[in-house]
Amino acid sequence: MENITDKTRMITDDNTKYIFENLTYNVIGALYEVHKELGSVHKEIIYHKAIAIELVEKGISFVEEKPVDVRYKGKKVGVYRPDFIIDDKVILEVKVAPAITKAMRDQVYYYVKGTSYKLVLLANFGTSKVEIKRLIYTDK
Repeated sequence: MENITDKTRMITDDNTKYIFENLTYNVIGALYEVHKELGSVHKEIIYHKAIAIELVEKGISFVEEKPVDVRYKGKKVGVYRPDFIIDDKVILEVKVAPAITKAMRDQVYYYVKGTSYKLVLLANFGTSKVEIKRLIYTDK
């Protein structure tokens, strides 16, 4: 079932056709591998470094904390630095929290709203099983 909130316009594409399906499948595999090895007890920076190692080992192209301009009415109003940009297509944000909250999803929405990126993987390592949300930004 498609989930969307009026406020955020971020769709969780659980049962819709995946965009960048193969790419995100491989990234999600890397995230599971990191969680399997490290568990859920570390700080965000530890997972960030481990994910970078795993992505390199899997041959997945990425950039860490690449500055992305945020625009408002065509004018640059700030810079967003996502944890990872995967293959210049997908944003990966890493969290360590008891759960992925609506506030986290809203924050990601406002980050990507002013960019050209449409797909975000929001990964939470703070639980016994890595929690991953695929969020698609739509301006409809």
